[in-house]
Amino acid sequence: MSISRLSLALDGTCALPDEGRILIFNPPAMVDLSALDKERVHVVQGFYPDYAALLRRGFDASSTAKGDYAAAIVYLPRAKALALSMVAQASAATGGGLVIVDGQKTDGIMSMLKALKGRVEVLGTVSKAHGKLAWFRCENSDDLGDWIAKDRQVTGGFTTHPGVFSADGPDKGSQVLMAALSDKIKGHGADLGAGWGLLSREILKREAVTTLDLIEADHTALECARRNITDARAQFHWADAASWGQGGDKGAHLNFVISNPPFHTGRKGDPDLGRAFIRAAAGMLAPSGQFWMVANRHLPYEATLDAYFRHVSEVGRDSGFKVFHAIRPRRIPQPVT
Repeated sequence: MSISRLSLALDGTCALPDEGRILIFNPPAMVDLSALDKERVHVVQGFYPDYAALLRRGFDASSTAKGDYAAAIVYLPRAKALALSMVAQASAATGGGLVIVDGQKTDGIMSMLKALKGRVEVLGTVSKAHGKLAWFRCENSDDLGDWIAKDRQVTGGFTTHPGVFSADGPDKGSQVLMAALSDKIKGHGADLGAGWGLLSREILKREAVTTLDLIEADHTALECARRNITDARAQFHWADAASWGQGGDKGAHLNFVISNPPFHTGRKGDPDLGRAFIRAAAGMLAPSGQFWMVANRHLPYEATLDAYFRHVSEVGRDSGFKVFHAIRPRRIPQPVT
């Protein structure tokens, strides 16, 4: 295994306190934390698939920080406002103690380093593999308080938060899907990748809907959805939409599923994410169930939809998006051609 920037730093000039808990903000699922005493580590990860993977690796993990820490390590997210907020929260949680910041150049580490140098004394850096790690102590933990992100109020009276998908307001894809949805949707359904609740609120305008499960992997987005939707028919699930409902009593009974699935892994488009949502929807729908999905026009989902549903039609389109309506899921999918 390649030596991580963290291991290089801790073997050199950066020294962690001998005692106390160590907060790890936003670590990837397979992050190398071998340089740390696992018994002292508390991982805070708001993205459910990574959170679940870290739990399986034996780490103490949760969606939010709890208590005080002797030191903190922040793995930068791509969203700058969220990255600044995590660094400020880490400094506050340590009471001005040691904070280590790690990130790739493509994730904004150079911009973060510049911002830190304008506020605190950066004590050292390590460069490796197109990224950089830096560490600092903030004498007054409140000095970075203005970096902590606050909720936003956007069009339609929705609450969002920096870093969540479409934090500045309703996204075009969801709007195209909403325009194509039937008024006759009814029964028990699910919103896969519900985000902060835009599509779910639209669905719940239909009185014939009895229950709506909102499944969202981003914990912050789901907390926004809880504030945006107070309808008692809504149920909220912090989970991976691609696997939620497998086994137990959740699967193969829903009347409808709607989704505006993600299609990026990092900076790269990844159609496999949408394909996973299609497979998940087919697996949780009743034999006569319906699936409504919006996708960017260039994404090749038609073959997967045909493999998992008996009837598929395009029911909406604009210059950037297409909306599919698929009914009668196949219990044995056809080969994808």
